[in-house]
Amino acid sequence: MIIQIDDILIHWFRKISLPFGRFALFIVFFWFGALKVFAISPANPLVAALLAKTIPFFTPAQFIFGLGIYEMIIGIAFIIPRCERLAIALLVPHLITTVLPLILLPAITWQGFFIPTLEGQYIIKNVLIIAVAMVVAAQLTPFSNRRIFQ
Repeated sequence: MIIQIDDILIHWFRKISLPFGRFALFIVFFWFGALKVFAISPANPLVAALLAKTIPFFTPAQFIFGLGIYEMIIGIAFIIPRCERLAIALLVPHLITTVLPLILLPAITWQGFFIPTLEGQYIIKNVLIIAVAMVVAAQLTPFSNRRIFQ
């Protein structure tokens, strides 16, 4: 009985894990992007502080709005079939810049040695986004296996 339940659950998880992972990435990026577009994201002060340290010639409102649109596009690309490569290509620079506050804004992201603030924890959890994006990428058909590129 336990073996049968185990088999059923593993089969079910294998069937839904990729679509669920893509949907989860969509939800996170689209939702958090929309919060920025409507200027109600709790991350806006952190984004504005990072902007002041890196590219201060943009106004925070302009940059946050653009970042919100960018995040929403990432989310949408993850749920559109055959747009996963685009989503991942857009995700890489986003995640690189997302990590910057850990280095450039230590007063906001760390309360002590290896003790992140709530904002720091929020950033560090992006490791999960990387892991799910890797699972999605691992399911893609390599270009080398496609006749169109041969």
